[in-house]
Amino acid sequence: MEDLYRYLEDGYTCTILQRGAPVYQSRERGVRPLLALIDAGADVHGCTAVDSIVGRAAALLYVCMGVAAVTADVMSVGAREVLTAHGIETTARTIADHIINRRGDGLCPMEIATAGITDPAEALAAIRKTVAALRAAAQK
Repeated sequence: MEDLYRYLEDGYTCTILQRGAPVYQSRERGVRPLLALIDAGADVHGCTAVDSIVGRAAALLYVCMGVAAVTADVMSVGAREVLTAHGIETTARTIADHIINRRGDGLCPMEIATAGITDPAEALAAIRKTVAALRAAAQK
């Protein structure tokens, strides 16, 4: 099996592979790369995603995008459950109970935003709302 983790080298946080070749790479953190792909209308259906950290929010976005497989350096239990429930193959170096925030003092705000949400479209709306609120708070 190919070492997909090599796509996380050189600071990349997200790589989308189509037929084994990278078609998208990002160094942005969090759900930003996934929202950028969704907003651009990128067709990644059936592709493989390689991501540094995948929590429930990212998992639900990957479901929206229609990827076939997700490989992560760190994946939450909730993310793995979401992905496998939608028939998406998962591989992870580390399985974590939850994804923590960047300060390390609580849950990731995207994990909180998608807690209890199972519908990917509903999750997308909740994620967008949370991103907007975080940006507004950062502007103050």
